[in-house]
Amino acid sequence: MYLGISSRLEHSSPEEWAAKHAALGLKCVNFPVDYLAGEDVYMAYKEAADKAGLVIAEVGVWRNTLAADPAERAQWIDYAINQLRMADRIGAICCVNVVGTPYGPRWDGGYRENFSSELWTMAVKMIQQIIDTANPQHTKFCIESMPWMIPSSPDEYLRLIHDVNRPQFGAHLDVVNMITSPERYFFNDRFLIECFDKLKGTICSCHLKDIRLKEEYTFQLQECACGEGSLDIQLYLKLASEADPSMPMIIEHLITDEEYEASVKYINKFL
Repeated sequence: MYLGISSRLEHSSPEEWAAKHAALGLKCVNFPVDYLAGEDVYMAYKEAADKAGLVIAEVGVWRNTLAADPAERAQWIDYAINQLRMADRIGAICCVNVVGTPYGPRWDGGYRENFSSELWTMAVKMIQQIIDTANPQHTKFCIESMPWMIPSSPDEYLRLIHDVNRPQFGAHLDVVNMITSPERYFFNDRFLIECFDKLKGTICSCHLKDIRLKEEYTFQLQECACGEGSLDIQLYLKLASEADPSMPMIIEHLITDEEYEASVKYINKFL
């Protein structure tokens, strides 16, 4: 597997950005700019990554492409299309978003209607529209697994891949996001194996973090840095490497560059 981090790291040029990632021993990166930066800028980052031997793992969208307001929805779908086009141009492995929701004030929030047949149909059509309009030749479009919106399980992922029915659509595996029950938490080794068994051949990139049980009623889980929780990280790394020796594993949701550096050192113990 290829280790990376979601931090852009503090930098003043594409070359410094790439050099800092390479100095940490990383093999892949999340792309730090969007298409609005302009072709000259994003191609400079691509060239810096190439020269440093870094694979561009992910281009993010992180916009509500299912927003309730039609104008806002159209705006973010257009943004996703252009992000996917840029991702294809720079040779990124995937362009990733979460499915989004029109049903509440938080664009990535949890609502009962997120699991409705109406949302499912809307999501499938939205994903197809983005892929068909951008028409990527190399990069895959992905929807990240989530705890309170689709896909929240490997079975939902398989169904979504089937219904989207586009070769340019792949899986973005965040196992921690799908650990939402005592069974998945206490037997996360079994759940990890289930995810990789069922999604074999579809996974483009993985997020890497940890999860711990809070000692409170009711059942409450908290995302945390690698090594501070109960996830079988060694198994996660092993399964990802078996699935693809160059599988991107992106450490995310830390705050400071120093925290990312500490997490990289922790993961490197198992590599």
